[in-house]
Amino acid sequence: MAQKDDIDQDALAAEWGVALEAESGAPAPDAGETATGADQAAAQWAAMVDDSASFQANKGGAERILNQEEIDSLLGFSLADVNLNDNSGIRAIIDSAMVSYERLPMLEIVFDRLVRLMTTSLRNFTSDNVEVALDRITSVRFGDYLNSIPLPAILAVFKAEEWDNFGLATVESSLIYSIIDVLLGGRRGASTVRVEGRPYTTIETNLVKRMIEVVLADAELAFKPLSPVKFNIDRLETNPRFAAISRPANAAILVRLRIDMEDRGGNIELLLPYATIEPIRETLLQMFMGEKFGRDPIWEGHLATEIGQAEIDVDAVLYEDRLPLRRMMSLNVGDTLMLELKPDALVTVRSGDVTLTEGRMGRVGDRVAVRVAKHLRKPRTTFAMFEKADEPNSRVEAP
Repeated sequence: MAQKDDIDQDALAAEWGVALEAESGAPAPDAGETATGADQAAAQWAAMVDDSASFQANKGGAERILNQEEIDSLLGFSLADVNLNDNSGIRAIIDSAMVSYERLPMLEIVFDRLVRLMTTSLRNFTSDNVEVALDRITSVRFGDYLNSIPLPAILAVFKAEEWDNFGLATVESSLIYSIIDVLLGGRRGASTVRVEGRPYTTIETNLVKRMIEVVLADAELAFKPLSPVKFNIDRLETNPRFAAISRPANAAILVRLRIDMEDRGGNIELLLPYATIEPIRETLLQMFMGEKFGRDPIWEGHLATEIGQAEIDVDAVLYEDRLPLRRMMSLNVGDTLMLELKPDALVTVRSGDVTLTEGRMGRVGDRVAVRVAKHLRKPRTTFAMFEKADEPNSRVEAP
């Protein structure tokens, strides 16, 4: 049995060798053997091609294999620099639900103001020449951002008290060592020594915390014209997993600020989930600082002044009663109607059907007058002139 297998393998090897020689064009020692071997090889190749064709036909036809460049183009990824404003492929589909920060025009004005404030504050904080630049403002998924944070880093979770939600401030390691070197009197021009593989010490953490407090104080001033807010540091973390303040799929605004101190510096990033800035979303939709949606206090004040200066007719009602129509029709000349009114009864002062106040009848010179005896009934919408007016003894003259 073993001898038969050896013979079959030798015969197969001889056939393959003849086929290879025929394809390469090498001369065969025997023309008859070459022709016979070539015919057998051709028959075998034809059978293999037929089998392959039938297999592909059963699978629905031949399929072309994509190369890596075509796969990257399909998925929307590129090995070159990623253009954040022009995504394609599956990434474009995923990010189609992302709310672009460009729909909130006031954000750029707020963060431009923050850059100017930080430049002055950090110069006073470090006593060094500090330059702050706004790198970019982008919309990101919270989970993707946590996975992209380069470690080691310090993450500060802060709470916006008036908005009742949280934000995240991330300080990169290069800025951490630079600010520590500056605050502790490091020489200019000397490269900072980084000790990798160890946690940040208490002194380093406290110095970075003070810098973050300065940045958040400037952020409060930047948002103050739109909405007064107080940012308080809740905790400091070095592991991004412990700094989760939102769901991974939620959208957020990411602001990257570049801080340069001559030959030292780094980046600090502020992340605000859309849920955090939702209370001021209508304000952020404004195209400029003075744009108003709905209530306008200036217009309200002008309207209140004009209404206060308007002239109205006032009636002093001495007595009012309901009489049957039959009695009115039976009145004749000389009949007397008895008024159930005492001499010291109050007179009702009205404007149309609205009762303003009550007073007492009197005389001033040749005219009948009414002395106001009770405070005016203020309407629900109070005006400035009514709030300032406190003259219960004022008189309303009747013609």
